[in-house]
Amino acid sequence: MSWLLALPIILPFITAVLVFLLRGRGSVGGWLSIGGCLLLLFASAALMVAVLDEGVIAAQMGAWPAPFGITLVADLLSAVMVVITTITGLAVAVYALSDIDVRREVLGYHALFQVLLAGVCGAFLTGDIFNLYVWFEVMLIASFGLLVLGGDKAQIDGGIKYVTLNLVSTVLFLSGIGLLYGLTGTLNMADLHLAVREVENQGLLTVVAVLFMVAFGVKAAVFPLFFWLPASYHTPPVAVSAVFAGLLTKVGVYALIRMFTLVFTNDTDYTHGLLLGVAVLTMITGVLGAAAQSDFRKILSFHIVSQIGYMILGLALYTPLALVGAVFYLVHHIIVKANLFLISGIARRLTGSFELSAIGGLYKSSPLLAVLFLVPAFSLAGFPPLSGFWAKFLLVKASLEIEAYLVAAAALVVGLLTIFSMTKIWAEAFWKPHPAGTAPALADLGRSELAALLLPVVFLAGLTVVIGLFPQPFVAFAERSAGQLLDPTDYVRAVLGGLP
Repeated sequence: MSWLLALPIILPFITAVLVFLLRGRGSVGGWLSIGGCLLLLFASAALMVAVLDEGVIAAQMGAWPAPFGITLVADLLSAVMVVITTITGLAVAVYALSDIDVRREVLGYHALFQVLLAGVCGAFLTGDIFNLYVWFEVMLIASFGLLVLGGDKAQIDGGIKYVTLNLVSTVLFLSGIGLLYGLTGTLNMADLHLAVREVENQGLLTVVAVLFMVAFGVKAAVFPLFFWLPASYHTPPVAVSAVFAGLLTKVGVYALIRMFTLVFTNDTDYTHGLLLGVAVLTMITGVLGAAAQSDFRKILSFHIVSQIGYMILGLALYTPLALVGAVFYLVHHIIVKANLFLISGIARRLTGSFELSAIGGLYKSSPLLAVLFLVPAFSLAGFPPLSGFWAKFLLVKASLEIEAYLVAAAALVVGLLTIFSMTKIWAEAFWKPHPAGTAPALADLGRSELAALLLPVVFLAGLTVVIGLFPQPFVAFAERSAGQLLDPTDYVRAVLGGLP
C-alpha cells in the first residue's frame, strides 16, 4: 500500500525532471508530459480500486508509526479527487501541445505543470496538517511559476495579486498549525480527531477553527477573500487557466471539508453556521460579478467563485445528503469548469480575442464548437439531465429537508443568474454575426492542432453527459464518501491501527 499511495506523488515529480531535462527539443516535452499523465491515471485508478475493495487505506512513510511519522491515507474522497485530478491533467496536457508556445516550453512549462499535479495529489493524500501545508506550498510555487511564465505585463500583475494573498493565507495556516499543536500535541489528522475531544478550552479550539477557515477560505476563494482569483486567472495561457480553474480552488474546498468533518466538529452550530453565511454570499457575489463582465475568461473566473459557494454549502449544512451533494459537486465542477476554459481558448484561437464584443458567428462557422460549449454551459447552469442538475438538486433538497428555505431560494436564484451569464456568452460569441462578417472555422486549423484542441474538450464533455445521464453510480459513490466523512472511525483505525 505504501507504493500505491506514493505513486500519484512520485510519478509527476519523475516526469517533471525528465521534461525539464529535455525541454526545447520540439514536442518531446509535451508528449512526455502526456505519457506521465497516462501513467498517473493508471496509478490513481489502481488506488481507487484498492479503496473501493478494502476501504480506507493508509501507509506510514519510513516505517515511522502514526502519529509521529509522515502518513499517507486515502479514503473515497481522497481517491476520487486524485482520479479527477489526473483526468483533468491529462486533458490539459493534450491541449497544451497546441496552446503552449516554444518559448514557454523552454522556460519549463511542462515541468512546472507536473510539479503542480504532484502538489495537488499530495494535498489530497496527506494524513497530517503540516504536510498539507507543505503540499500547499508546492502548489503555490508551481502555480506562481506557471502564472508568470513568459513575463507578460498582465501576467506579472495577476501573479503579484495571486501570490500576495496566498502568502497571507500561508501565514494564517502556519499560525493555526502552531496553535493547534499547542492545544493537542499532534498534527496527525486521525490523531487530532481524538485529541480535540480532550482540549479543556473548547472556546479557544473554536477560535483556531476560524483561523483555519480563513486560511483555507483564501485558497478556496470564498467571500470576501476571492478577489485574487478573477484578477489573475484570465492572464496566463488557456492551458494554465484551465488547470487552475479545475483544480486549485478545489484543494482549498477539500481541506475545508476534511478539517471540518474530521477535526473541528466541537462547535458545529457556530463554525458551520459561519460557513453557511459564507457559502451563500460566495454564490451571490460570484454570479453577480460574472453577470457584470464582458470577457469570456473573466466571466468563467467569477463563476468559479460562485460555484465554490455551492460546495461550501454542502459542508455548511452538514447533513448526509448535503455532503453527498458537496462531493458530487466537486467532481462535476472540476470537469465542467476546466472544459469551459479550454473552449474559451479555442474561441480565441479562431477569433483572436476573449472579449465578447470582438467574437461572434461561431455557431454558423463552427457548429461543433457551439454544441461542445452548450454541454458544460448548461451543466454549470443546472439544466437536466446534465451533471450540474443533479449536483444542484442534491444541495437544494438537502436545504429543504432542514427547512433552510432562504438558502434553497438563494441556490435557485444563483442558478438562474448562471443561465443569464451563459446565455450572454452564447449570444455574443456564438449567435451574433462576427464583427468582421465571417468567423474563422475549425476546419481552418491544421489537423494536428485541431486534434490537440478538440480531443480534450470532446472527452470532458462526454464525461459530463455520462454523469448526467447515468447519475446513480456516482451518487451512490458520493453517499459512501459522505458516510466516511460523517463517521471517520474507519479513517482513524486505518491510520492509527485501532481506536482507544
